[in-house]
Amino acid sequence: MVEERAEGAASAVIAALAFGAGVWAVMGEQKGAEYFAGYLLEQSLSVDNLFVFILVFNYFKTPIEYQSKVLTYGIATAAVLRLVLIVAGVDIVERFEPVLLVFAGILLLSSAKLLTAGGDEEEEEDLSKNKIVQFCKSLMSFTDSYDGDKFFTMQNGVRVATPLLLVLLVVELSDVVFAVDSIPAVLGVTLDPFIVYTSNLFAILSLRGLYTFVSTFMKELRFLDKAVAVVLGFVGGKILAQFAGLDVPTDVSLGVVASILGLGVGASLLPAGKESD
Repeated sequence: MVEERAEGAASAVIAALAFGAGVWAVMGEQKGAEYFAGYLLEQSLSVDNLFVFILVFNYFKTPIEYQSKVLTYGIATAAVLRLVLIVAGVDIVERFEPVLLVFAGILLLSSAKLLTAGGDEEEEEDLSKNKIVQFCKSLMSFTDSYDGDKFFTMQNGVRVATPLLLVLLVVELSDVVFAVDSIPAVLGVTLDPFIVYTSNLFAILSLRGLYTFVSTFMKELRFLDKAVAVVLGFVGGKILAQFAGLDVPTDVSLGVVASILGLGVGASLLPAGKESD
């Protein structure tokens, strides 16, 4: 299964790169650079998204054989929801451009939160008081145990939801929350809805395969969240700079984003205790 998902993730990345090359060839260097910058942004933010998925699966003790179904449904739903949010976001910006300043504020605030976040993972593992979980439980009642990979089951002659549906709802709503960061980040690079959506879509499609990789090596990627924080801060600053009349070329943005993420991954690969040498 690990090999299959690794192959799936590799295929998704290759497809994304091939599509980007096509955009570059057909639509020109500017659009090509916008696509790759957007794809890198979304891919890096998706890794943080996967951390939450892992936390949800662990908390609800979701059997590994059922996690694949949740990821498949979750990714399909995310693709549709992102389309709606992107179209709405682009329309709002085109009608009232200063809203980009709000997006910049969101990105800078998210960056600051990630940079100052503590390392106490024990507190974050208890999702019983999580607002998304509480909201889902307020919508309907759930059984205490799984019934295979079913979202609904019969109990005392009544059709009721299983914990697997709760997990799916939490995953999907968590993705909507993450979109509050990711979509403004990509809109900070380009307002072309085609580029924004396709870069988002190809990043989302690789999530299922990346899940296995991230769940296996998440502890080793100890500096990736800080790199993502710096990227969010950079994009937020880029938006503010544009309003001040300072244009940051897309190819420069692409280079900065790629360099920051590369440094984050590279630093994570260093043996513990040597990154400061």
